[in-house]
Amino acid sequence: MSVLVEFAMFPTDKGESVSEYVSRIIKMFKESDVNYQLTPMGSVFEVDTMKEATDYINKAYECLADDCNRIYTTIKMDIRKNKHNRMTQKIASVEKKIGKVNG
Repeated sequence: MSVLVEFAMFPTDKGESVSEYVSRIIKMFKESDVNYQLTPMGSVFEVDTMKEATDYINKAYECLADDCNRIYTTIKMDIRKNKHNRMTQKIASVEKKIGKVNG
């Protein structure tokens, strides 16, 4: 199974720039073995189970919980049985049709 997650999480009580707080979440991903990608508007990661997906969302929350009084998050999930490595496969499928898309 593949659980492809796109999410954004950030505090709403820390002013206009929240990269200091988002960086904590990205650091957590960097130190884990999960396949992830930072985008300008959020992050995408892929795991094998729903439990793993929700565990990572909880870990992201814990990165902010100690000193943030209000945290906003959006989460989208695409769950598909009998598939893996969809983060790269989905992009490769489009590039096969139209050529390289990023950069």
